[in-house]
Amino acid sequence: MRTFFRISLVIVGVLTVTFAAWWISIDLDSQPLADPETSPGDLAFLANAVEEDRGTILAVVTSTERAGDGINAGYELTEMARAYYVFRANGYDVVVASPQGGRAPVNIDEELTEYDYAFLNEAEAQGLVEATLRVADVDPANYDAVYFVGGKGAMFDFSDNPDIQAIASQIYDTGGVVGAVCHGPAALIGVQLADGTTLLENKSVAGFSNEEELFIIPDSRDVFPYLLEDGLREAAQNYSEAPKYLDHTITDGRLVTGQNPWSTWTVAEGMIRALGHEPVEREISSEEKAIALLATYHAQGMDAALADRESQSGSDKRLILLHALIALMEGQPGVALQIQRLAH
Repeated sequence: MRTFFRISLVIVGVLTVTFAAWWISIDLDSQPLADPETSPGDLAFLANAVEEDRGTILAVVTSTERAGDGINAGYELTEMARAYYVFRANGYDVVVASPQGGRAPVNIDEELTEYDYAFLNEAEAQGLVEATLRVADVDPANYDAVYFVGGKGAMFDFSDNPDIQAIASQIYDTGGVVGAVCHGPAALIGVQLADGTTLLENKSVAGFSNEEELFIIPDSRDVFPYLLEDGLREAAQNYSEAPKYLDHTITDGRLVTGQNPWSTWTVAEGMIRALGHEPVEREISSEEKAIALLATYHAQGMDAALADRESQSGSDKRLILLHALIALMEGQPGVALQIQRLAH
């Protein structure tokens, strides 16, 4: 018995040392978290901002604060903040509207970057979300594009909302651009155009997938009136899906849609391109590099991902480890081990 006890202690000691060495080798301290005091003046890419006034983009956020059993359903901060700065840097003013108007409830789920903190610390930006316009009071003629921000509440107050549908249809019918990310595409289902067709008819779209939804909220089918992927598959010609929680944006003419929060950058910049401009240069974030590395892994395998690590230097290790944890939770320990190697 004593021998067994000693052997067990040795095994535990070896495992502890091995884990400690592995954790130290990842060196998370080399990637400090974003400074909560960041202001817009600290965002380097805004120095490249277009000086001309190109017009105005309407951002629409949910007014629904809670869903189901206490689920925070407000608009996603990351999906608002990052798009906001892309629009501003590319010469567009931003106006924010919501179904009820007034203060819009916010949801903060993901790890925040300097762009998100800048939005929280900017008086003008906060003024926009604290005093949103009512969608019923919006004149679509004043806007070059509309951007539907995600957030679980969109499933309740974007869907079948006649004022929202009127905004989307009029902006699109007059040559404007329509964009949406994550749950935001709920606004697009059922939108009727002047020619009698629907906005999504014969279109390819992306939006929050059933797999992503059910992983986070297993009883989603009971919480929401429907799952977004189901609604988009029924309404559009082609629903396009990537592995969960990876950037995936579809541009179909003047319609730009993204699958999840990590698609925000590509949706916003896709909208700028659809408006006829090449987006201003900006430094690719560590989060985006991590997502690109993970996309390479899922599409081409481990060898390709390892080869791609140098080009994605500075990838967000915490985000990579989160994906390893997701794989482990799904009963894929082999995949989890491979993904965690990418964080080294």
